Amino acid sequence: MFRMWILAALVMVGQMAQAAPVSGQFASIDGGVIDLATMRGQPVLVVNTASRCGFTKQYSGLQTLYDRYRDRGLVVLAVPSNDFKQELGSAEEVKQFCELNYDLTLPMTDITPVKGANAHPFFQAVRAETGFEPGWNFNKILIAPDGSVAGTWGSVARPLSGQITSAIERLLP
Repeated sequence: MFRMWILAALVMVGQMAQAAPVSGQFASIDGGVIDLATMRGQPVLVVNTASRCGFTKQYSGLQTLYDRYRDRGLVVLAVPSNDFKQELGSAEEVKQFCELNYDLTLPMTDITPVKGANAHPFFQAVRAETGFEPGWNFNKILIAPDGSVAGTWGSVARPLSGQITSAIERLLP
């Protein structure tokens, strides 16, 4: 009887320890709100970006990834941030830069803090769940359709790398 009680307690603790779905609302670079809750059921690749970074050319790969998989449900969300002092001065400048230089059509947020005590609640939740916090621009966080964190990658992982595309493909119908 005692063993059954312990087993039941462990099951309950395990269920309580499961991470809550990562969610959040961001101000959109186009005005309005981008709500991750509306994307539940789809994989979402969230990438903190900057316009004046050595990794900025990854915007091309992010757009290609979005074009390749969006019809199957993938959302690629660019989150411009000035946490590493490499972003332009305003959301309008970022939007124009990305449209002119990379012909971006993927969704983008307004300039948003991604690390430390002032980080957006989404990034705080990811850090609490996984320990992952962007260490530089173009870090990638893959959110599974159920809202859990399915993978994280640093700046050097290119958007079209096998490790990222295979993780995305496992989540697509």
